[in-house]
Amino acid sequence: MTDRTMQAVLYDRYGDPDVLYVGRVPRPAPGPGEVLVRVRAFSVNGGELAARSGKLRLLTGQEFPKRVGLDFTGEVAALGTGTRAFTAGDRVWGVLGRTAGFGSAAVYVTVPSDRLGPVPDGLDLVHAAALPVATTAVTALRDKAALRPGERLLVRGAAGGVGNTAVQLGHAYGADVTALAREANLDFVRGLGAATALDHRTARLPELGRFDVVLDTVGTDLPSFRRLLAPGGRMVTIAFDLTRAVTSLGYLAVSAIHGRSRVRAFSGNPKRPEFDDLARHVTEGNLRPAVDRVFSLAETAAAHRALEAGGVRGKYVVRVEG
Repeated sequence: MTDRTMQAVLYDRYGDPDVLYVGRVPRPAPGPGEVLVRVRAFSVNGGELAARSGKLRLLTGQEFPKRVGLDFTGEVAALGTGTRAFTAGDRVWGVLGRTAGFGSAAVYVTVPSDRLGPVPDGLDLVHAAALPVATTAVTALRDKAALRPGERLLVRGAAGGVGNTAVQLGHAYGADVTALAREANLDFVRGLGAATALDHRTARLPELGRFDVVLDTVGTDLPSFRRLLAPGGRMVTIAFDLTRAVTSLGYLAVSAIHGRSRVRAFSGNPKRPEFDDLARHVTEGNLRPAVDRVFSLAETAAAHRALEAGGVRGKYVVRVEG
């Protein structure tokens, strides 16, 4: 009899990474317009850490078990009716949409076909899993900030998953990139294209000068970084302060309407055009995956623990074997 279940990473209560375990859930089947993907790897992202710990419980609720995993790479295993953009065996990457929640930490996942893109030839699927999050950096710099050649760009959290790709893309777009990261990671971000790399703990913000674009991936102390904007400057943030959520979200709402320089906040929700652009940047040599360490599916809790400890260079990736 064919096994209709699969392995997936689950948790039955909010808490530290130790609440995660590998269990079995029903194997999904693709509906109309959907693709069943055999997952080969996924990365660990900050949003799912916040969800797992319970910091977002007002949004995630009290129904358990819950799943983790937001992005993924893999091969097309089956197609739902009406799906013609891919064929079985195609190598793809994607990100689950905002309404889908988490769940890519599993052997299979179903996604709408417009939320996938082909992985460039020559890029192995494990390392490729570090890059779907780069679509957030593309949207932030190209669409939200309209970064132009010759402009000064400040990337906060430059060694992290979105930050490292923003440094690479900012350099490719012709910007003068300043990166804020841990001291141990300064050579790493310089190697990605940062003209200036500074320790975020000791850098004196008023002495940094003015920037045309500030990309924030941390979410704390946003007013201080907003004050670094030059006339006509743009600030984009993909995070908010979880320890002061109401105040932080209120500030973002007000600053998006009032003030000399608005702060644009958004969460990534990529579709096929963003993945095609991502593949183009990889093919042209503007973007390369930065994988700090590869974990097994059984080590997903360890990957969460490592990301919470800080200091990651690029992404922690989990390989899904079998």
